[in-house]
Amino acid sequence: MRCFYFSSRPIVSLAYPLYASVRAIETKSPIDDQQWLTYWVLYSFITLFELTFAAVIEWLPFWSYGKLFFNCWLVLPYFNGAAHVYEHFVRPMIVNQQVVNIWYLPKKEGSDKPDDVISAAQKYIEQNGSKAFETLVNKFKTTNTRRSILEEVEAERRARAERELEARDVNPFFHPNY
Repeated sequence: MRCFYFSSRPIVSLAYPLYASVRAIETKSPIDDQQWLTYWVLYSFITLFELTFAAVIEWLPFWSYGKLFFNCWLVLPYFNGAAHVYEHFVRPMIVNQQVVNIWYLPKKEGSDKPDDVISAAQKYIEQNGSKAFETLVNKFKTTNTRRSILEEVEAERRARAERELEARDVNPFFHPNY
C-alpha cells in the first residue's frame, strides 16, 4: 500500500496538473487556465501548511492518504474541487470586500490631495451631489461584474451541450440509436 502512495502522489499532485496546465495554456479558453491556476494556488497553500506544521503532521498516521484523496478531489475535472475550495474559502479571505489600507500615509501639510478614500468620496459628493456619486458607484458595479469559476465552467458546459445539439441537427447521418 505504501508503494501505491509513493507512486501515485507525484502523478496526481504534480504530473497530471503540469500536463493539464500546459494544455490549458495552449487553448483559447480562459476557464481551464483559471481552473489550473486555482489548483496551483491551493497546492501552494497545502505545501505551506505542511512546511509550517511538519512536526505535528508527522504524528498523524493517515495524513498522506488523506492528502492524496484531497488532491484527487482537487485535480479531477469531474469534481471541480479546486474551484469549489477557492470560491468558498480562499477567495473570501484573500479578496475581501472590505479592504483596509495598511499603507495609509497622512496628508502632508499644504497638500490638496485627499488623505483617504472616504474624504475623497465626501469631496466628490460636495462638488457633484449625492446622485452623481450614486451613479458613479452603480456604473462601476455594472462594469466590473465577474462570474465565479464554477459559473464559468457551468456556462462552458451548457455552450458545449448546445453545440453538440446543433451538430446533431445539422448532421444528416446522425441516428439516436448509435
